[in-house]
Amino acid sequence: MGKKIALNVFYNLGIILSIFGITWGYNNAQYLPIALFVATGAFFVYLKIKLVKEMRSTLKNRN
Repeated sequence: MGKKIALNVFYNLGIILSIFGITWGYNNAQYLPIALFVATGAFFVYLKIKLVKEMRSTLKNRN
């Protein structure tokens, strides 16, 4: 359970850093980094959704 909480924190940090990277790239007209930050942000969102679904099924089967 602790490992999954740590993964959730890591995914949240990745999403937040991707958002900061997107805003930095937009302010500095750096479009290639924006595309990379969008891709990494989408990847972290995908992993987070997968983790949440896994945790829901784990908690549902526990009871």
